[in-house]
Amino acid sequence: MSPTSILLVDDEPLMRLSMLDALKAVGYDVQAAATGNEGKDLLLKGQFDILITDLQLPGIDGLGLLQLCKEPSRRTEAIMITAHGSVETAVNAMKAGAYDYITKPFQMDELLLVVERLSKVQALKRENQQLRQQLEGKFNFQGIVGRNERMRAVLEKVKLVAGTDSTVLVVGESGTGKELVANAIHHHSPRKDQAFIKVSCAALPETLLEAELFGHEKGAFTGALRQRKGRFELAHRGTLFLDEIGEISLVVQVKLLRVLQERQFERVGGNETIEVDVRLICATQKDLKKEVTQGRFREDLYYRLNVVPIMLPPLRERREDVLMLAEHVLGNRSEHVKKAIKGLSPAAEELLLRYSFPGNVRELENMIERAVALGREREEIQPWDLCGYATCPFLGGMPQETCGFCSEGLTGRIERKDASESLATARERFEREYILSVLAQTEGSKTMAAKILGLSRKGLWEKCKRYGIAIGATEPEED
Repeated sequence: MSPTSILLVDDEPLMRLSMLDALKAVGYDVQAAATGNEGKDLLLKGQFDILITDLQLPGIDGLGLLQLCKEPSRRTEAIMITAHGSVETAVNAMKAGAYDYITKPFQMDELLLVVERLSKVQALKRENQQLRQQLEGKFNFQGIVGRNERMRAVLEKVKLVAGTDSTVLVVGESGTGKELVANAIHHHSPRKDQAFIKVSCAALPETLLEAELFGHEKGAFTGALRQRKGRFELAHRGTLFLDEIGEISLVVQVKLLRVLQERQFERVGGNETIEVDVRLICATQKDLKKEVTQGRFREDLYYRLNVVPIMLPPLRERREDVLMLAEHVLGNRSEHVKKAIKGLSPAAEELLLRYSFPGNVRELENMIERAVALGREREEIQPWDLCGYATCPFLGGMPQETCGFCSEGLTGRIERKDASESLATARERFEREYILSVLAQTEGSKTMAAKILGLSRKGLWEKCKRYGIAIGATEPEED
């Protein structure tokens, strides 16, 4: 590991030399500057772990250098030195983002102790970042997120099968991420630089689907005004993804079986035999084996497709992934709309963990996207942001089946007292009732209640005072 790099800026030559010698003696990599402008030039030229600077400098002062350290592209922490010893100066430096400050005169051991402590903090941050990157690599593959044991097995299978040409059958409920799996397989396969063609088999009737897959000649049917290549031709040397394969008719199944067996077909209305080299990935939410027994799906085609089966579990069976997925989507959506959202409130997290998600990951994604749109910048996502329906109990209305939380009874019974009250009034009423319910749940513990509500003790005290909730006579100190 490389030694901690330090930029030392002080206009007193003797003090600067003493600190330089002391820091180098214990193994730090140190560069020194005599003025603020020299320090600025060195900061702009390279990356330093630590800046040690006097507050009073010729040219740009210590606070100016501190501001440079706080630019997003830099990872430099600052230790400020002041000869004045005023609390106001030190507080201003700390508010501006300084790690610590030292008042002149000081013993050199005092400086070395502060630098050592900061070096250890930075080492821990780097270690945490590395661990986070390792975890993201372990639990995230081409957008497929999950720490659930079954999902980890899915990720491993996707990685293994991606490098082959085997036909893959992805099975799972609607919204579980079947297309994401197909994307990951193609983009990590030897065919990744070739075409990746997608077809939704459920979106087209039999006659159009056949022409869509295999193409057609001019005049093959009414409206066929020119020759058109099908998706198999377009996917030559690449990958073809057939979504909802269980919806194709028996007639199309026969032609699909031939392509898989012989790697050739004819366009609709044509006689020319066309050969193709295509890697096939199929997806379905149906039980194809059951479809075979009921005569709706060909058995020989089923076994041709089911070479490498990948089963995606519904979100309700992978509860440990819910918050991980929610945070992943929240980060992506917030960045996309350039909106700074703190995260999910404890109440919102609890609601997500209790919900069954019949729409699976797609429903969760839509829910978080809605919450980002409705949530206030620099605040936490609240339960009513996740719901978003004007008639939801969170917003003062009556329960409706359109809200999943309501239909599952997760929002509690909140009677509508005034059908004409404003949205702000309804939200305040809910907020008061929710705070009361949390206080009852925590048996009056303000600390626990504040934690669940995502508030400081002072914030809870202020809300209770506003809503006339008895919580104590004295105002608590800010956390």
